[in-house]
Amino acid sequence: RQARPTYHALCATVRGSPVVTADETSWRVVADQQWLWAFVTPETTVYAIQPGRGRAQAATVIGGDYAGVLVRDGWQSYRQFTHAAHQTCLAHLLRRCRTLLLDYPRQPFVAAVKATLQGALATRDAYRAGTVSAHGLAVAGGHYLARLGRLLTRTPSRRLRVRRFQHHLTVEFAAIFSFLFDPTLDATNWRAEHALRPAVVTRKMCGGGNRTARGAQTQQVLASVLRTAAQRGLDRTHLLAQLLHARTPTVPTSLRTPPAVH
Repeated sequence: RQARPTYHALCATVRGSPVVTADETSWRVVADQQWLWAFVTPETTVYAIQPGRGRAQAATVIGGDYAGVLVRDGWQSYRQFTHAAHQTCLAHLLRRCRTLLLDYPRQPFVAAVKATLQGALATRDAYRAGTVSAHGLAVAGGHYLARLGRLLTRTPSRRLRVRRFQHHLTVEFAAIFSFLFDPTLDATNWRAEHALRPAVVTRKMCGGGNRTARGAQTQQVLASVLRTAAQRGLDRTHLLAQLLHARTPTVPTSLRTPPAVH
């Protein structure tokens, strides 16, 4: 109760962020199937326990008209945020490449896709090391787009799983190399995956989730406050004491707005 206004303030901060990284994992509330969502920026994390993993559930936090950049995996619900720009997770795509090549080692299409994605990441690393300019990075992005586009025009494989991967790349095409045109973007959704790890540990230790709806609401609120405090380097014990001692629920100054990025 004391932290709920702070939770709503954190939701507003995420909703107004130019870039949000999102992910979700299965959860249980009163033994019913639900989903724990994480929406992350460099300074703020919001958790939301929702009855589904569709666009409507994600929109309760970031809004249905979110117009920033959504960094996420390839789950179809994220693509329904049509006002947003997108960066799909290259780690997920490379994982699929490795799995397919283990089963079908003589698939030239998958091997070429893997090499293209790895090349794009290597170019990003060269930019960060100072050996490639911002202009060179964007030019390389155009080359990688063209290369992947040519691969996707190939005759589909007879292997069903390879065809599905080719279709997935076609659907995600515009979101694969966004990080080369905006080097401030992450190429993967690692921020949200890291935010979910403590919750996954909790899920294993606590029977899969929460035993009551009230417990789920309490968890999403307090976990968001504590995670955000850690991101901002705040004393979490002091912060909780500040929230508990307030005469009425209030938003601490340190959590009203994210710290300035220098």
